[in-house]
Amino acid sequence: MNFEKALCDLGASINLMPYSIFAKLGMHELTPTIVTLQLADRSIKYPRGIIEDVLVKVGKFVIPVDFVVLDMEEDANTPLILGRPFLATGKALIDVQKGQLTLRINDEEVIFNVFKAIKHPRVADHEAFSIDCIEMLQRDCVNLSNDLDPITDCIVNSDRFESQGRTEESRHAICHLDAGRGEISSRPRRYLPLGGPPTSELKPSIEKPPILELKPLPSHLKYIFLGEDETLPVIISSDLTGLQEEKLKRVLRENIKAIGWSIADIRGISPVTCTHKS
Repeated sequence: MNFEKALCDLGASINLMPYSIFAKLGMHELTPTIVTLQLADRSIKYPRGIIEDVLVKVGKFVIPVDFVVLDMEEDANTPLILGRPFLATGKALIDVQKGQLTLRINDEEVIFNVFKAIKHPRVADHEAFSIDCIEMLQRDCVNLSNDLDPITDCIVNSDRFESQGRTEESRHAICHLDAGRGEISSRPRRYLPLGGPPTSELKPSIEKPPILELKPLPSHLKYIFLGEDETLPVIISSDLTGLQEEKLKRVLRENIKAIGWSIADIRGISPVTCTHKS
């Protein structure tokens, strides 16, 4: 038998053949097996058996292949699944960038161009596909909606009213909507306001300095304070001279609004949307 295409699956640990193809080949009896197959949908299948040393010709190579035979629907495009055992026998090399599959035996090789195969689908020249019953199907679908109530029919088939002159049904549906609107507006609204937890307004740190826990620092770092009573701490290098430290303090105080000690100091972030993780 000749097969124009077969599926090479790196994820399959076996070579798989449908039982219908095995029956067409008319080969010897199957070897029983206790192998179970788990498919992609997690279902478990029990194969009929194993057929060994089936000669498969690929290009100019003839390779003996062991197949697991399973009761499954035969795929017209890819009737056989060749897994890792077949690819290992043929010393297959896959070049993803070039789209090439190379089979090597001894010093000879066969190269398959995957991109070229995709550009030429398996369709005969004399085959043609056409659909000429779209309008008939549309009429059938429209007729199915005649059993709907006027409001639903108006919403579903609003694009057909003007063309088919069904203005009477449109007016009838609009009357239903207007009547329902009056009933809804006349009903008293019953609701309770949802009160949230009381929130206190957060003030910037320069107005209300936060109480921070200062952790021990390594010897090359130290704290300086930009606020009164040792508040608004900043970490600097301990290798600075007294003059350098004073100049740095002056620059930091001039740009104190750019430093964030709390959420309220960071512009663009609402304190209402910020919560602490417990």
